Amino acid sequence: MPSYTVTVATGSQWFAGTDDYIYLSLIGSAGCSEKHLLDKAFYNDFERGAVDSYDVTVDEELGEIQLVRIEKRKYWLHDDWYLKYITLKTPTDYIEFPCYRWITGEGEIVLRDGRAKLARDDQIHILKQHRRKELEARQKQYRWMEWNPGFPLSIDAKCHKDLPRDIQFDSEKGVDFVLNYSKAMENLFINRFMHMFQSSWNDFADFEKIFVKISNTISERVKNHWQEDLMFGYQFLNGCNPVLIKRCRELPQKLPVTTEMVECSLERHLSLEQEVQEGNIFIVDYELLDGIDANKTDPCTHQFLAAPICLLYKNLANKIVPIAIQLNQAPGEKNPIFLPSDAKYDWLLAKIWVRSSDFHVHQTITHLLCTHLVSEVFGIAMYRQLPAVHPIFKLLVAHVRFTIAINTKAREQLICEYGLFDKANATGGGGHVQMVQRAVQDLTYSSLCFPEAIKARGMDSTEDIPYYFYRDDGLLVWEAIQSFTSEVVSIYYEDDQVVMEDQELQDFVKDVYVYGMRGRKASGFPKSIKSREKLSEYLTVVIFTASAQHAAVNFGQYDWCSWIPNAPPTMRAPPATAKGVVTIEQIVATLPDRGRSCWHLGAVWALSQFQENELFLGMYPEEHFIEKPVKEAMTRFRKNLEAIVNVIAERNKNKKLPYYYLSPDRIPNSVAI
Repeated sequence: MPSYTVTVATGSQWFAGTDDYIYLSLIGSAGCSEKHLLDKAFYNDFERGAVDSYDVTVDEELGEIQLVRIEKRKYWLHDDWYLKYITLKTPTDYIEFPCYRWITGEGEIVLRDGRAKLARDDQIHILKQHRRKELEARQKQYRWMEWNPGFPLSIDAKCHKDLPRDIQFDSEKGVDFVLNYSKAMENLFINRFMHMFQSSWNDFADFEKIFVKISNTISERVKNHWQEDLMFGYQFLNGCNPVLIKRCRELPQKLPVTTEMVECSLERHLSLEQEVQEGNIFIVDYELLDGIDANKTDPCTHQFLAAPICLLYKNLANKIVPIAIQLNQAPGEKNPIFLPSDAKYDWLLAKIWVRSSDFHVHQTITHLLCTHLVSEVFGIAMYRQLPAVHPIFKLLVAHVRFTIAINTKAREQLICEYGLFDKANATGGGGHVQMVQRAVQDLTYSSLCFPEAIKARGMDSTEDIPYYFYRDDGLLVWEAIQSFTSEVVSIYYEDDQVVMEDQELQDFVKDVYVYGMRGRKASGFPKSIKSREKLSEYLTVVIFTASAQHAAVNFGQYDWCSWIPNAPPTMRAPPATAKGVVTIEQIVATLPDRGRSCWHLGAVWALSQFQENELFLGMYPEEHFIEKPVKEAMTRFRKNLEAIVNVIAERNKNKKLPYYYLSPDRIPNSVAI
């Protein structure tokens, strides 16, 4: 009678253990064993973090073991159980069966061994059937839904608890936005101001009452230098929205700026047109905000938006500084072009309007749409079309961890009607929805390919623009990820033909195009992938977007947005229509009131925190892959990332404004906050 040693590993999450009965069946090429009751937690088995071993004897030869079935039956109360993996020692072999899933209720799970297989590798009927059934079950669980017209499709779930258990947060408390924002305001000692909506601050210094001083941080430097043109320009390169600035190839007609207007800012004694030709002029255009409805949810406070155009200049020190700002799109008498030579407060308020507009585009487009919603699309498509045995599933699963959950929670509490977003933001009350609907029309695949996106904005020359650390570090991380994905692809796909014939892969890519991009041809998203090189690029886009790009635009929010005048979430008076009339009192009355300032501060604090037990880029504690070549590729990937960490740390030495958001040891694997 054949005998097997079975090892069962339970997860270490707080509620991972179980008191239920656990049964095991072995399914081999020659037959299936009876169910074996392994034990139950009453006898201290299957406790969280435990690894338990059992000897199982079967009555007849099973042949080569193909599958393991685990069943959970109620002992007292329904008790979810997180199974990490099972290993099986047979008379002739040792087999690993990765799981990393929850078994809920009176459930069962059927596991394959950990070797990654394409569909073409499965010749045995039982394995083909298991593969098909897994995807059929997943497609019932992971359904597409349109949350708002024109949005990328999202998961069909009204709230976090409606999600499949495998993609929920371990504790819903940790991702409760109301709780986290309130806790943040408590930690920042700003509770006393929280409900003071409509109550203005007295002056800029008054904002210090809610500003927490943390020594040697960027936020303190922002507070001390936010009015300076150099600090204003620097943020377009290395702040939390470094994706909008582009080289100006031609002055737009809607910005009728002349050499005479900006002459005192041009240091090379050239005309403005010549400076444009020399590549020294840059532009940031907030056209997306034109005509967006401002927040009207509070009848006691009028809120306003602008759609500025900001012209910037690279001076002789190679620093970027603003030289002209027009606060709305259509030129005219009541839409003057503000200049550094104007009265101090005219120029300052114009810059504040740009910073406020930048905040809105950052939060809703750069952050929400281009990282959160795009990553959710990749995640849903992956679960729907790639079985757990597929190498691409094994590669990507760590990079969609908790993404669908955080987005579902955001739709439940944050960006929904009457949600937290409405409390402090001028684009709340529906403006943020309009913005996403517009921006989706311009979202392209190439804009997610980091090197292409940088080049398309004319920002690729390190010689011309030497202080663009977002670009420099991003390219290093992109190259490291692409090198890793290329290795993994070459392990499982010996040539382009195998890529083209992998129907599961093609269905995954098609799902992203049809549902994520709504079948929009202009998006440039591929409908299919025809080569190993293109597959590697596609996987790099998925991983980079979820990890590096999200880190770059998320974790600097407290640094750059906690000093309220530097990133006002709302403005309480319309843009100035004439010069020479702005006073400091008007600026303070335009900036957010005390209550909205506190909600904003709580939000940027909470959003800037890493998750407890965060997993950073290159960390794969769940061993979905068991093959040596992939593990070796992972080791090389980690070494490449460590080298990048060292390069960035060396550059940041003695810098007053260090840039560390793209240091791999600060880049979480997935969008989870």
